[in-house]
Amino acid sequence: MINKKLNELMKNKYVNFISDAHLLNCINNLHKAYLKAKNNISKSSFYSNKVDTIKLTFDSKFNDIDEESLIQAEILRQIDKSINNSIGTFHEQILGGIKGFEVGILSGFDIKAKDDTLFADIKNKHNTMNSSSAEALFQKLARYADTYKKAKCHWVQILAKGSFNELWKGEINGKEYSHSRVFKISGDQFYALLTGEDEAIV
Repeated sequence: MINKKLNELMKNKYVNFISDAHLLNCINNLHKAYLKAKNNISKSSFYSNKVDTIKLTFDSKFNDIDEESLIQAEILRQIDKSINNSIGTFHEQILGGIKGFEVGILSGFDIKAKDDTLFADIKNKHNTMNSSSAEALFQKLARYADTYKKAKCHWVQILAKGSFNELWKGEINGKEYSHSRVFKISGDQFYALLTGEDEAIV
């Protein structure tokens, strides 16, 4: 009876694959990033950056939007751009808190298995990479796979179109690329892979 009550007290309130304390710490870090992004981009700093005033003028006239609203929208867009990087860090911190995995800090990878059987590079959006970046990423993952013979290496696309976990192969910059242990995987599938829960990210 006592053990049952202790187990109930120790159960996670939010998710099963990391502790509540770790989750709340990750959310707190993200909140700080939001505050920092908002503080860094004010109306005065907006004007100190290079602003396309001709475009703003035409946007205002052709879309029938007043200048103040346009400026606020642009400030929000700049904040959002900054926050996207922080969202990527948030996913890394969450996944790095799963038992058996860790975050790579200035190491060339974002997440790895502590036993070196998995390496991953996380991208928040799949469509933000140009072909040169994709080629460099494939080559980096292939090097990890060649160095760690039991490792599967993943390009993780958090906001992917669809759900998938497949070998990453194809033509990049006119060259054929493939490796038996280099994969591309959607965010939902990667969370499922690390947590053992099919709907971990839903």
